[in-house]
Amino acid sequence: MKMSTLNNLAGFEGNTLPMPLLFLGHGSPMNAIEENEFVQGWRETGKSLPKPTAILCISAHWETRGTFVTAMEHPPTNHDFGGFPPKLYEVQYPAPGSPVLAAETKHIITKTEVELDHKWGIDHGCWSVVKHLYPDAEVPVIQLSMDYYSTPQAHYDLAKELASLRKKGILIVGSGNLVHNLSHVAWDKLNEVGFAFDWATEANETMKKYILNGDHQKLIEYKTLGRSMELAVPTAEHFLPLLYILALKEEHERVTIFNDKAIAGSLTMTSVKIG
Repeated sequence: MKMSTLNNLAGFEGNTLPMPLLFLGHGSPMNAIEENEFVQGWRETGKSLPKPTAILCISAHWETRGTFVTAMEHPPTNHDFGGFPPKLYEVQYPAPGSPVLAAETKHIITKTEVELDHKWGIDHGCWSVVKHLYPDAEVPVIQLSMDYYSTPQAHYDLAKELASLRKKGILIVGSGNLVHNLSHVAWDKLNEVGFAFDWATEANETMKKYILNGDHQKLIEYKTLGRSMELAVPTAEHFLPLLYILALKEEHERVTIFNDKAIAGSLTMTSVKIG
C-alpha cells in the first residue's frame, strides 16, 4: 500500500484536534443489559465525546498469537462467555465494521505484521460497553487483538503507532479492568458495590497515581510493584488495554478518572478518559 488509505476516503479526513481516549473497566458481561451506576458513567462519558467516524477497540478478551485486526463489513456479536441468563445471549450489537480502517491500521503499524481477520467480530469486552456509548450501533467498530507473546513494553510501543488515527476522528477504546482477580472474588458480596480487599484498594490507588502522574514506565513494569499488584494483575489481559490508551496520551492532555469503585472484593471498575 503506497499511501494512507484513510486519507483518500470520505469520513476519515484529518481533524485539528485528536479524539479523546477511553479505558473502560468493563466488569461482568451483565453490564450490557443491567442498569447501574457504571452503565450510567459510560453513558454520560459517551455524551461528552465528539461523534467519532469509527471506533477501534482493544479488548481484554481477544488475545492471539500475533496481531490481528477485524476487517469484515458486518462483524458478528460474539457471545464469548458462558453461564449467564439467556437474555444476555440474545443481545446483538449490529454496528458496521470498517475494512478501510482495518487496512489503515495494518498499514500504520510497523512494529509487527498485522493480519486482517474475518472471523472474530466484536467480543463482549467491546460491545458490552460500546453499546452504552452509542446505543444505535451507527458508528463503525473494529477490534485490534493483543499478541499473547508480546511484552507490556512491546504493547505500549505498538500502541504509539496508532496516534495518527486520533486525528482522523477515530475513538480508541481500551476495555479491561485495573484490578481483575476472579480467583479471589467474594461471591457473597457481588451486590455490595464498593467492597474491596485491602490489596485491591492498594493496587487500584497505585495504578491511579501513576496514571495521573504520567509515570507510564512504572505501569509498564507493573510486575515490580509488589504483592498487591501481583494479586491485582495475576494475568495481563485485562491490564494491557490500559497501556494502549496511555501510550497515546499527548503532553498536557487532561486525564479524568471515573467509575472508580470496586465490586466483589477483587475487581475494580475504574475507568479513564484522556482528552
